[in-house]
Amino acid sequence: MAQYSYMRSPEAELSFEVGDKVEVYCDHEKNNDRIRGWLKGIVVQVDAKMVAVQFRSNVYLTDGWMVPDRILWYPTNSEHIRPVKKSSRKED
Repeated sequence: MAQYSYMRSPEAELSFEVGDKVEVYCDHEKNNDRIRGWLKGIVVQVDAKMVAVQFRSNVYLTDGWMVPDRILWYPTNSEHIRPVKKSSRKED
């Protein structure tokens, strides 16, 4: 009898740890305007499925009810979170 495997093993392309500097694609405030783009933050909590990122400025969860916050949660495999790129430029 053939065996079938319906689930992949949980191999994350990226793994995050508390204290990692990351960039996330979200709605946030810049120069008193709300914009959507990449914003630097720091990982403050990680579990098997989610990553919590804290920011220095207000961020917004959705296009609907726009409630400002300083922490957003993302799935560990989200395309909207990435490690900060190393550069010689001073951080924002």
